[in-house]
Amino acid sequence: MRILVHDYSGHPFQVQLSRQLAKMGHDVLHCYCGSLASTPQGSLAKRPEDAPGFDSMATDVGRIIDRQNYKALFFEDDPSHGRQIADAVDRFNPDVVLSSNGSPRVNSFIQEACWRVGIPFVCWVQDLYGHSAKTILPAKLGGLVGGTAAKLVDWMEQKMLAKSDGIVVIADDFKPFIKNKKPGVTVTTIENWAPLEEMPVRHRVNHWGKEHGLDSTRNFIYSGTLGMKHNPDLLVGVAEAFRNTPDVRVVVISQGKGMDYLKAAKEEKGLENFILLPFQEFEVLPEVLASADVLMAILEPDAGVFSVPSKVLSYLCAGRGILLAVPLENLASRIVADNGAGRVVPPTDVDAFVAAAREMLDADVAAMGANARAYAERTFDIVSLGERFMEVFRKAGVRG
Repeated sequence: MRILVHDYSGHPFQVQLSRQLAKMGHDVLHCYCGSLASTPQGSLAKRPEDAPGFDSMATDVGRIIDRQNYKALFFEDDPSHGRQIADAVDRFNPDVVLSSNGSPRVNSFIQEACWRVGIPFVCWVQDLYGHSAKTILPAKLGGLVGGTAAKLVDWMEQKMLAKSDGIVVIADDFKPFIKNKKPGVTVTTIENWAPLEEMPVRHRVNHWGKEHGLDSTRNFIYSGTLGMKHNPDLLVGVAEAFRNTPDVRVVVISQGKGMDYLKAAKEEKGLENFILLPFQEFEVLPEVLASADVLMAILEPDAGVFSVPSKVLSYLCAGRGILLAVPLENLASRIVADNGAGRVVPPTDVDAFVAAAREMLDADVAAMGANARAYAERTFDIVSLGERFMEVFRKAGVRG
């Protein structure tokens, strides 16, 4: 088979899937946006050890796209990206297209290209744009204008889903939001994962940690996007709580508006223990995460259903205790709590987040980390995941 996988964001586990499909003997073109800002990306370039059938392609829209800008996210995603992927469909002539992390507008270009050549379009739903728009846009644009805009986004998304030949969601919680679909189309749940072999457990004292002065301190580390679904005051709260504890550091690795907020807070409050770094290369991420005693993740309350933080999945691979300020109904919360991999507190409670941080420094975080890694090893099996996606393609009516 010839398979085109489109992942707008260029995240690590999507490209791992493409590599696995190529190992299974298929020709795979992995497409992503090469013009994104403030987004951590995986190892996307073709590597010497890759299967012969794997290749990748980055689009270039001629400007930097900030997906933390709500107007860009919902209305202004550059149509040049969608057109370039549509052109890739025409050139590559795949048997099926799997599209992930694209807005309804971007996906509409790809979907139309699939119709032209008569191949199935499978939508891999990572975020519910309509649901999030109903939460975000009224607050940003005002009730009447924001509500109308949110209905438009929801209508565009539902129209796109209704014309998809296959739908993959990342949690069962998403299914009630798929309002219309083609007769016979199955909505399949495949939970997200992290690339286990690319995320080995590293020693607590390592080159990256030494380089940043973190080898002899106790460290809370946050690594990932800080955007509209996050409350950075939670991270500031932990830094303030430990400002007079000489051997504790609070490290945030990110970029964008949330990071700008943290830089201003650090300066205003004089937080010398607050270490702020830009995104690190994917290849050193195992050492970054290994330098933590506790790994942190946060999510806004309204993101409880429509977002599953991918950073938490990488944290599980790293074998470190995890501190979450995430809605209890979120899949990441259930994984961490049910497997004894850390602590979960409500996302609006800074005091509870700080109290849990203090507790974890005195707890058996090594056991939590072992539980986290054990879950990842049981669950993140890329061979079986590749087979599950092949079954989705067969149900979508792939030719050949």
